[in-house]
Amino acid sequence: MQIVNNIKDTALIFEGGGMRASYTAGILNNLLEQEIYFDYVAGISAGSSHTANYLSRDIARSKRSFVDLVLDPNFGGWKSFIKREGFFRSQYIYEETHYPDAALPFDFETFMANPAQLRIGAFDRDCGEMKYFAKEDIHQISDLMKIVRSSSSMPIFMPETYYSNHYYVDGGLGGGIPLDIAKKDGFKKFFVVLTREKGYRKKPLKYTGIIKAYYRKYPLVVEAMLNRYKVYNQILEELEQLESEGKAFLVYPEAMKISNRETNYEKLSESYNLGYEQGQRDLPKWEKFLGIV
Repeated sequence: MQIVNNIKDTALIFEGGGMRASYTAGILNNLLEQEIYFDYVAGISAGSSHTANYLSRDIARSKRSFVDLVLDPNFGGWKSFIKREGFFRSQYIYEETHYPDAALPFDFETFMANPAQLRIGAFDRDCGEMKYFAKEDIHQISDLMKIVRSSSSMPIFMPETYYSNHYYVDGGLGGGIPLDIAKKDGFKKFFVVLTREKGYRKKPLKYTGIIKAYYRKYPLVVEAMLNRYKVYNQILEELEQLESEGKAFLVYPEAMKISNRETNYEKLSESYNLGYEQGQRDLPKWEKFLGIV
């Protein structure tokens, strides 16, 4: 199987955001439908699922991951949260749905045949640093799904993920937008798919006492959670500066109507459709930035 990518000089970056990724799945599917294939993709949290689905070029799975899967009785909810399986049952979602006869079959062959570089970021609970996984870390489908789960393990609402002798928490603790690794890898141009509307800025967390109590054994997690808003806002400011210099194209949702924990199928379907329709409208702008004739 030979797969060719046509965007070589620009990094594709997917922000996290939980179920807000239903909207950006519509953006992603416009990229795939228009055969806009980046040779470098980085994602964090829900953006790591987008990264995997994009590289496997799976339009159906991109939508189903953040819309249809909520209809699965094993998806999660408060009952599974009380059982300590997570509000989103990560063991099931990431490690049991990818089989051919399961809820979200994954085309691992196409994924591995895709020559694009990938970076998926997760936060190491004990050393308090981001770990970016690459294609070289993936030898079988279980590696990929563990890495995506590690990146997506939402604090408090999902259990930490144990992988390769480390415990990982949601990569969003490192900021949520993997601009840093794309820059480190030498990229100067960025196409960034965001899950918040233009002008959004994070505010300091409320209920800090609960966070400190919940993670009392892991002070580096607490520190990262309390400082995340500063890091996130700094990344947005840098992206806006890059955009003003013509070095970044920022895809903002025109209207984000759901939260990161939305589980209503109708609302998620509407969110996807809004993102898809925006992608169709904005395609000429994307093509101009990317130099596609």
